[in-house]
Amino acid sequence: MEKQALETTAGTHEAKRVLIAGASFAGLSTAFWMNQLGFAVTVVEVAPNLKKGGTPVDIEGSTVATIKRMGIFDKVQANRLKMLGLEFKNADDVTEGGMSRQTDDSAASDDCEIERDVLLEIMFDAVKDSVEFRFGNGIASIQETPSEVTVSFKDGTRGSFDLLFGCDGNHSSVRRMHFGPEADYANFLGQYFSITIVEGSLIKENTTQMFNVPGKAAMLNAYNNKTDIVLCFSSEEEIAYDYRDEAHQRLIIAEQFQGMGWRVPELLEKVESSKTFYFDKISQIKMPSWTKGRVGLVGDAAYCASPAAGMGGSLAIIGAAALRDAFANNDGQFEAAFHEYNEAFRPYLEDVQARAANNLDMLVPMTEEAIRVRNASPNPW
Repeated sequence: MEKQALETTAGTHEAKRVLIAGASFAGLSTAFWMNQLGFAVTVVEVAPNLKKGGTPVDIEGSTVATIKRMGIFDKVQANRLKMLGLEFKNADDVTEGGMSRQTDDSAASDDCEIERDVLLEIMFDAVKDSVEFRFGNGIASIQETPSEVTVSFKDGTRGSFDLLFGCDGNHSSVRRMHFGPEADYANFLGQYFSITIVEGSLIKENTTQMFNVPGKAAMLNAYNNKTDIVLCFSSEEEIAYDYRDEAHQRLIIAEQFQGMGWRVPELLEKVESSKTFYFDKISQIKMPSWTKGRVGLVGDAAYCASPAAGMGGSLAIIGAAALRDAFANNDGQFEAAFHEYNEAFRPYLEDVQARAANNLDMLVPMTEEAIRVRNASPNPW
């Protein structure tokens, strides 16, 4: 991988300083590529360490090509999950349809699925020795001048950087501080969901099961002796809640799924007693520009496609590579690179967002008839 000397405003050949907010897939991928291009990279993360938890990540198509470029393909393949398939269940736990997956590794493509935490560790290992990490800290304010970005951190310190990248997720603080309030860019898609991860396999290992009633879905995903419990429901109106108030979010889920059949009462008990819980609305982030001045956004902060896309981690990885290519194509000149990033990556992103929106009816059908048709389909997606 080539490295590129970049002139500073002082006319020397020292590497320009880049600050990245967020140490998930977008942040780690951006850190990898900016470091490869010769930038001095610092990553700040509000959590005390890598944020663990979440459903497995699909590595397909363009994502495969990107992780090959990053040199981590073999490690990803060595840790791939061998998922057997998806079953649609009725209230009596009878399988009404589903999809099987290819399990013969010799015949399988490079596409795979990998546990989120494992992929996060692989990516962290690829950058931890060459990138500075500041865990347990965050950005309190941003001030930009024509020559630099000055950041005040939550621990009271300050720092000046040539570029700042917000890789801090759907509820990005960088986006809010520098581009405007979340409401200006978030498009609610009419559904809410929660994810809880429990120890042990509640169903057959390496399988997925889903049960629906109109407007609601319960899904189990078992792998590596753990199970994801995903609960999703539709809502015509947005629900007022604080995304940091977990107790209220748990109450919302409990009320929405009370009285639902199949194994849902058992699952609600496990959710209530679990230590891991994530809740959010299903929305897409749509922005006319992912860059402003010396500040850029990558991943969910810029273009969340919604969990319905099944590509949150993949989009972050691909998007960071698109940013890297834009810098390489423009001799490291950030204005031209930012322009290319916005123009070149947008058609792909808009296609993913469109497909994600179309998938919502398959995940949470709104009528009994739609559920029956989906369950009977040989390829529901």
